Amino acid sequence: MRLNEAQVAEYREKGYVLVPGLLSSEELKVLDVAVGDLARHDGPEVARERDGTPHVVYGVHLLDARMKALSRHPRLIGPAEQLLGDKVFVHQSRMNAKQMGGAIVDWHQDFGTYHRVDGLPEPKGLMISIFLDEVTACNAPLMLVPGTQHAGIVQEAHVNEAAEDHAQAARYRYDIPLATLDRLVRTHGLEAITGPAGSILFMNMNVVHGSTVNITPLRRVIVYFNVSTVDNRGETFARPPYLAARDFAGIEPLGEDCLTRFPTTMNEPVEERRDA
Repeated sequence: MRLNEAQVAEYREKGYVLVPGLLSSEELKVLDVAVGDLARHDGPEVARERDGTPHVVYGVHLLDARMKALSRHPRLIGPAEQLLGDKVFVHQSRMNAKQMGGAIVDWHQDFGTYHRVDGLPEPKGLMISIFLDEVTACNAPLMLVPGTQHAGIVQEAHVNEAAEDHAQAARYRYDIPLATLDRLVRTHGLEAITGPAGSILFMNMNVVHGSTVNITPLRRVIVYFNVSTVDNRGETFARPPYLAARDFAGIEPLGEDCLTRFPTTMNEPVEERRDA
């Protein structure tokens, strides 16, 4: 699959493009079963809310056969290679479940962590976001500051030890101070990314983004694959493999039926984690 000229132009200007309805209802059913299995996983890959429910599961393409297939889906990899101009590898994957009353994700750039902590030299990568639920203005959508991929890495960003989730994800996240965010939003504006289940967002890893708490009973599950070009691999290994890749081989896409070959009504065991 390839994006059309208008979609590529939108990505170049804003730093992201949302493509609605890329996954079918049958594919979403397969992934929903995988979400249920991953929610029962118990290991260091799982970050939890205060009540113990899973908030994020990292390394999902290493844990689950269906997520591994999704990471090689041609409707993800084709546009990624088109936008980046090269083969890609998965630097990090995760499943984020925004349940009612869950944690916020403060304003940041993914490249802020990937460069400072993991040693990726350049922001030659994408955050690919797969909407497994409808995302509306009500259930804590991603909010993005368009055009900030052109602003470079935000130097004022810092690890916030007072962040609610500092003991988990935020210990590696470089949050952007309010004064800097205010300047960026005044210059570039602000957009909430909404769309039906099955939509896929392709976003440059330097775009400033965040999300607030979900105060509705409407679930919002998004699967993320952060990919980088094969010539832009991590150079330090401070974080475990489920947070930062060790396998830098370019992804070979699977066939269009890579998800529909899995069952949609019975649970399939998650794969044993591999440090790869």
